[in-house]
Amino acid sequence: MQTRKQDIRTPVTLLTGFLGSGKTTLLNRALRDPAMTRTAVIINEFGEISIDHALTTASNDTIMVLENGCLCCTVFGDLIQTLNRLYHAREAGEVEFDHVVIETSGLAEAGPILQAFLSEPTLEGLFRMGAIVATVDAVNGESTLAQHPVSVRQVALGDSILLTKLDLIEPGEREARKAALIARLGQINAAAVVLEGDDPAADPVRLMRQLMADPSEDPRAAKTWIEAALGAAPDAEGEHEAHASHGHDAGIASFNLIRDEPLPREALHLLLASLEKHLGANLLRVKGLVNVKEEPGRPAVIQGTQHLLHNLTWLREWPDEDQRTRIVFITQDLPSGELEEMVTLLDRVAHRTALARLKAGGAEPARPI
Repeated sequence: MQTRKQDIRTPVTLLTGFLGSGKTTLLNRALRDPAMTRTAVIINEFGEISIDHALTTASNDTIMVLENGCLCCTVFGDLIQTLNRLYHAREAGEVEFDHVVIETSGLAEAGPILQAFLSEPTLEGLFRMGAIVATVDAVNGESTLAQHPVSVRQVALGDSILLTKLDLIEPGEREARKAALIARLGQINAAAVVLEGDDPAADPVRLMRQLMADPSEDPRAAKTWIEAALGAAPDAEGEHEAHASHGHDAGIASFNLIRDEPLPREALHLLLASLEKHLGANLLRVKGLVNVKEEPGRPAVIQGTQHLLHNLTWLREWPDEDQRTRIVFITQDLPSGELEEMVTLLDRVAHRTALARLKAGGAEPARPI
């Protein structure tokens, strides 16, 4: 039975990017390849007239359109129903697919879509997020990022970022503008792979069907995942304070909470609940491996966006000798100094609250930061 559950956990690629950044062009290039025949496509449209799906050429009939609504607003309704209909249609032999691509509207948030795959019980065991691909228009990218916060959030969540329309920039300006845009993207999302449209590594099929390792399934994948999120190699021995990142995009900040000593389970839940309440929509992404006092040798994996932080999964073992708690917070419109102060304060309050409760039971939690 367990084998069957693993077999039907279909990977999903999320294709995001601002208006006019080339999402549909990229998807069309991929769909012309026979390798995409067993790919189901969900297209989100926003507006009175449905048009994006009419521009999409598919190699099969498995295209479903979510019309006249922003996917970030309807994600727990239409999208989940659509994915469940696809699953049941496959079980009934009506369609065949082994991969799903969701193309969002240019105004859609990527975070709530990711949240659905991390939290929705009806999707558990059926689908998983395979990768997030963000397209960025090289001609208008700088101005778009400056004027539209949603475009920054799309980039911040990407596993891969594809630069499009480089050929439309004057040759004499191309290299300088490309370098400046890549630097800006690196400030927003240092962990993402940035590719150019004509780069062989940017093969559309490879991008659409790439699979990022699931950190909740494999300790080695969890190690790569958390180290990429930290943006650097693990800190030197003895350094266990919290660290704020520097040099980020003006609207993006990240903060690394690192602890040597295990966290009592109750302190962890109190901390996460407080962060959800106080950060809310400013919290773009959380990634973490947590050493929980009551679960020695078995780290908890935290993945979350915005108001969803409580869903923990557990690895069977630590990926290496480094068993510190490492949690990375990525936020927007919250300066890194304020973020550091807030997380540190909430951590201490949660720890003191847990201490008071556990003392009544005769237990002694670990020392806070």
